[in-house]
Amino acid sequence: MAKKSVLAIGIEPALADYTMLPGLTPELIRNYLNVQMAQLRELGYEVESCLIDLGETAGQVVTAALQSKKFDCIVIGAGLRLPPLRLPLFEQVINLVHTHASPSTKICFNTTPADTVEAVQRWLRP
Repeated sequence: MAKKSVLAIGIEPALADYTMLPGLTPELIRNYLNVQMAQLRELGYEVESCLIDLGETAGQVVTAALQSKKFDCIVIGAGLRLPPLRLPLFEQVINLVHTHASPSTKICFNTTPADTVEAVQRWLRP
């Protein structure tokens, strides 16, 4: 039986806005992401990360990832939803997912880089 596939879309940690996230750093965020991806793999998921810039190539990168294969679940990181000035980029990503993902693909959202596993498991079991 094939593993369930997950695509995690988020802002490249070096480009994130940390003004609303005191104590977090790009290194810490990257570590959280790596731990979450490893936990998903240990649970039996096939997982790919899609880290994007703040808009210059984001659409192209997301489109390429979405067209590379069918994903069972797409998790969209909190950094795309906050701060509010990211709303146009968030809308672009949502519309790309809507256009390129399979109708059966589940979409979920994490609230921090440390709860991606829980977000995926709300909608998808390995």
